Amino acid sequence: MDGTLTESLHDFPAISRALGLPDDEPILEALEKLAPDELVKRQRQLDDIEREIARQATPQPGAYDLLSDLRSQGKRIGILTRNTKDMAHETLAACGLADFFHPDDILGRSCCPPKPKPDGILKLLSAWSTTPADAVMTGDHKFDLLAGRNAQVAAVYLDPQGQFPWQAYADYAVDSLEALRQLNLAA
Repeated sequence: MDGTLTESLHDFPAISRALGLPDDEPILEALEKLAPDELVKRQRQLDDIEREIARQATPQPGAYDLLSDLRSQGKRIGILTRNTKDMAHETLAACGLADFFHPDDILGRSCCPPKPKPDGILKLLSAWSTTPADAVMTGDHKFDLLAGRNAQVAAVYLDPQGQFPWQAYADYAVDSLEALRQLNLAA
């Protein structure tokens, strides 16, 4: 969602530093290493940071058109985020995109193990009674693409800067949501 349907606002190294975590390690994985009392404190701090980012969220250019097209084609669409489900809802509401998603089709880190694990994708596929061959995962980070690969769904890499440092993990690479619309993937 962040960096895919919404403009990317997360500065992960800065967030890590604000939490007193190493800035060269993914935040959720670094949090797992903390003692329980310290974890609670840092999680509250992370929630505050994520809430502020959610309130500032703006849609990625082309997000509304892409989601409208998918809905008109009868496609199921979901969100799988390493953020919390509540923050995902808040982000989508701030962007005017919330109405495109059924609340049950938004999964956060408390709903399933976080990406790059495939559990969230597989949970959505099961709920939708569909198979990996009929699904697509779109994301802007290596964890998104690995989750897609791990779930055996097509992985689309969105990088608006057009640099694609994680292209090796993607089946398709696009620099805009309009380019994704033009792919017209069958899933």
